[in-house]
This record gives sequence, structure tokens and C-alpha cells, in this order.
Amino acid sequence: MHLKYCKNHWCQKYESYDMKPFKIVSNSIDETQSAGQRLGNLLKKEGKPFTIYLFGDLGSGKTVFVKGLASAFGILPRDIGSASFVIIAEYESVPRFYHVDLYRIEGEDSLESIGVWEYIDSDGVTAIEWADRLTEIPEGGVKVSLSISGDNKREIVIEGVDETDWHNMQTRMD
Repeated sequence: MHLKYCKNHWCQKYESYDMKPFKIVSNSIDETQSAGQRLGNLLKKEGKPFTIYLFGDLGSGKTVFVKGLASAFGILPRDIGSASFVIIAEYESVPRFYHVDLYRIEGEDSLESIGVWEYIDSDGVTAIEWADRLTEIPEGGVKVSLSISGDNKREIVIEGVDETDWHNMQTRMD
């Protein structure tokens, strides 16, 4: 892992992912949570810190996805809530798991005051909801975009993970 300078702070530069984004379709809340768990299992297998940047409208399933993601690290889904009022929730797991919700954050000063860059540069797994509020997205993280395409149907686009690895992980879990 290397460090590079990112707008007023140092950040980790992970191996560059030049992987094509891929799309999966979720037909239920359970499938969205399961997709998060699959991603968590895949990242856990990598054995290094990661930041997952989540994008999507209100109600698109970001927190549901994070519940699944966290479950791969032994955190019960019921323990993950929308962090909108807490902003940053830390969980004791190996590696440590951080859930950051930037819904109520606006501007660089607010980002600096909550120390968001330290979580991005941490030695744990950091899931950031409303990542579009960041002034920049550092290289190397995993981007997850969720969009509503029906009552419980969601399109989930994942970038920064090899699609073959994703499908291999899915096969092992099924």
C-alpha cells in the first residue's frame, strides 16, 4: 500500500482497479442485503483495508446493502442502522468496521471536522453512504451505486471488484 496526497490530507493508494463496472439486479430487500454480504466476503478474502463508497437516492437500499456488508465481518444486521444522526459508527470486528453516513454533511469544512479522511485511510473497512458528498473520491475504493427500479427492485452497479471473482464468490455462497 502506498500513500499519496489527496486534497489537504494523505490517503492510502490501493492497487488500481481498472475493472469494468458490472450490474446486478435485486428483487427484494433480502437480495440487496445478500449482495452486500457477498461483497463483504470478497473484500474480507482480500485481507486488506477497503473503503466502499455508496451512491444512491434516499430509499435506494444503501443502508440495507451496508447491513449485508457488515454481516460478512460478524456484525449483526440489526446492529447497523442509518447513521444519519450518528454520522460515524464504529464496530468492533476484525478488521474494524466503520459505517459513515454523510447525508447531513455539506462542504469540505464539515468533512474535515468529522475526520472522514482518517476513516478512509484507516486499517479497517469503511462503508460511506452518500459518498457523493465527498469533495473527491480517492482512488482504489469500491464504488456501489444503487437505484430504484421497482417497489423492492434495485439495480446495483459495482465498480472496483472483478466480476469473475464476484460470480465465483456468489457460486460458493449459493
